[in-house]
Amino acid sequence: MEPPRGVLTSLWNFICFLPYFNGLLLLGTTKGIIFCPMACLILTVGNSGITLGLWPVHAFWTCYSVFRAKQLGPILKLILFICIPAPLIVWPVVAIAGSFLGGAAYGFFSPIFATFEAIGEGKTDKFFHCFHDGTWSTVQRSFTIVRDFRDCCFYSYFSIMDDLRLQEPPERKYYEIRVLYLPGAILAGIVGFIVDMPMISLIALCKSPYMLFKGWHRLFHDLIGREGPFLETICVPFAGLAIILWPLAVVGAVLGSIVSSIILGTYAGVVTYQESSLWLGLCYIIASLSIYDEYSNDILDMPEGSLFPRLKYRRNPQLARTSSLATSFAGPGSTRNPPSRAVSFKSPVIDLKPLELLRYIFKEIQCHGERMVSEGLITPQDIEDAKSDSGSRVLSTGLPAYCIFQTLLRSAKANCAGILLCDSAGDDVVELTVTNRPKDVFFDWFLNPLLIIKDQITAENLTSDEDDYLGKLVLLSGDPVRLRNSSIGSPPESELKRAELDGLARRLQGITKSISRYPTFRRHFDTLVKILSEDLAKKNFESKSTKGEPQKFTKSRSLFVRLLSQKSFKSKTKDPGSDQEPEQVAARDIEVV
Repeated sequence: MEPPRGVLTSLWNFICFLPYFNGLLLLGTTKGIIFCPMACLILTVGNSGITLGLWPVHAFWTCYSVFRAKQLGPILKLILFICIPAPLIVWPVVAIAGSFLGGAAYGFFSPIFATFEAIGEGKTDKFFHCFHDGTWSTVQRSFTIVRDFRDCCFYSYFSIMDDLRLQEPPERKYYEIRVLYLPGAILAGIVGFIVDMPMISLIALCKSPYMLFKGWHRLFHDLIGREGPFLETICVPFAGLAIILWPLAVVGAVLGSIVSSIILGTYAGVVTYQESSLWLGLCYIIASLSIYDEYSNDILDMPEGSLFPRLKYRRNPQLARTSSLATSFAGPGSTRNPPSRAVSFKSPVIDLKPLELLRYIFKEIQCHGERMVSEGLITPQDIEDAKSDSGSRVLSTGLPAYCIFQTLLRSAKANCAGILLCDSAGDDVVELTVTNRPKDVFFDWFLNPLLIIKDQITAENLTSDEDDYLGKLVLLSGDPVRLRNSSIGSPPESELKRAELDGLARRLQGITKSISRYPTFRRHFDTLVKILSEDLAKKNFESKSTKGEPQKFTKSRSLFVRLLSQKSFKSKTKDPGSDQEPEQVAARDIEVV
């Protein structure tokens, strides 16, 4: 839509919009007040029970893993044993307090945002959804958050500890502490904390009024002129809510600056230890004030420069530039060149969210998994192992790594700059690049390595036989016995080529294992195992029917228990018009041989 022209037209639209916005805000706030205690109770009780229940195990296993770690030297282990009790004692307090505050915030704000989303463009029956959205869905997502928290505390934690305990040190040299420079590093960290925390907090408090009034000025200007975030009707409620909540954003920015000042100040100890110089650590303390001052000036569009000197704190200037925060906001890509405020949200701009990215990944994993079940590459034993606590390396790591390899291979053959993601049918294709990736720093750790591996696959110029060999190597390399006994094709004749493919397979397995520690991964993986188990049971049922063998039914688990265990899964995955439910139920009761 075109923005209204003329002062009177803009003012009239603004006056007409206010009652509409206030009504939605009042309705959303009412729902938030009703469901806030319930969501807060679910998150607090669930996460607190998980934290306290696993705390003895975490305490023992953390100490045991550090003691058995092959990458750590004896002095470093001794220092870690001295420092470990502090985080172990603080962790339950932080987890319980964070669950309470996070549950209260989520339970209150989730219905409000859902109410505004219900009147977005393209929505049907808006009146009903204004009252319904954000009610029961908030409660359901609260249970989902508790489950993801449990997966992090159980599966992700033990996966990280296993790596710490079992991984060999690089080049057979373990990490060790240089005791001689440790007192200087501790002194520099304490001085940095004492100096930087009050100074950075003072700078943030002094600049907070400017941030408050500048933000309000910009938002009200856009509201009256229907520009910027107010250009599209779908964004008007959220931008109006941003005006009301802008003081909270300013308070959050000040609190974030205070917390970051602790990290910036104590990092002086790291600089002192790395550079083996107390003087350079003290220089960093002054330079960090300049870094923060320039960074905040750039964010608030204030004059460049800083009152504090930027002292040299690295012997290698290149290392100082790459570790500086201010450099990422300076130069041609600075925020001083903001995007045009007249850009329409109807333009085809694709900004992938983390859950959308996981949806693409698991759709492709499901597609390849169903094919491998039909081909016999994934066996019933793999699925049974995946359901047990021991897990299946082929299914939990090999299959996702294989799908990532196929995605990188498809992207390399298409000669695209990013990574091509597509659904199971291949109709919905999205290119994941540095610009549209999820903004979480978590995804930075994996996107760049995957792009590098994609470039390496392009440089290898693999043949079709080598593609098939590398794919099966990635799938089965987590199970050495299975790899030796399986026919994965003829390896390349060149030993150098074979070593390069082995290295690619190991890197893909390692990256996939790290990705599997993401909070929502385990939940999606459990859903995938259920789908593959149903497909395998259906395959066995059809093969027995064609042979005329009598059908065997298990008695260990009743039909009603199976239906109840699959209820939440079906509510999320069942497609409209799915009329094969009786066949699936029968297939689940077939004994898998």
